[in-house]
Amino acid sequence: MRPSVIAIDGPAGSGKTVVGQRIAAALGYVYLDTGAFYRALTWLALARGIDPRDGPCLAALARQATIEIERAPGDAPPGYRVRVNGQDITAELASPAVAQAVSIVAAHPEVRAEMLPLQRQVARRGRVVMAGRDIGTVVVPDAGLKLYLDAPLPVRVARRVSQLRAMGQAVDPAAVAREMAERDRLDQARSVAPLRPAPDAIIIDTSTMTIEEEVARVLDIIAGLDP
Repeated sequence: MRPSVIAIDGPAGSGKTVVGQRIAAALGYVYLDTGAFYRALTWLALARGIDPRDGPCLAALARQATIEIERAPGDAPPGYRVRVNGQDITAELASPAVAQAVSIVAAHPEVRAEMLPLQRQVARRGRVVMAGRDIGTVVVPDAGLKLYLDAPLPVRVARRVSQLRAMGQAVDPAAVAREMAERDRLDQARSVAPLRPAPDAIIIDTSTMTIEEEVARVLDIIAGLDP
């Protein structure tokens, strides 16, 4: 039988977001990037002038805020809508300011403790593809299928630069490389839920794969689970 929860972890630029969206669409599942919870809190903290390095204050903010993630109508990315205290902030989650601060916010143990129950609530609904950095290790360690997508930093940087340019943004590749390297460092070095493959995750090196090939590989893995 198809797994009720498919966990996809990996660093930025490994392909997990697009692959997760396409896999969810192919299976009729809901897709959720759990990083949206941290981005939502980061947006709220910045809007209120709260220092991203102030863990206790951020945790208190998370307890006071109402962060809701619901399926968006249609199939347009990202496939879900994010509301903070009733306000739709989905479009704000990709802002440069949020992108630069989110790994700092997400590194605080007290913040992760506040977000974990919200993420697990989504998993309990089932028929979901969850992408992030600690899904298979912490959020849903009993997920029916755990995948870890990876590629060397230069490959991931080139992908991100191409993606940003396709969106019409002026890009400094060296700056993108610095930002992604720092995000990798923060994600892998944090004391709670660091970025790493789950012991039973299937690791897929996406270095030389197109998105279509990544999707086909994952669908083949899922097909192989059927009796």
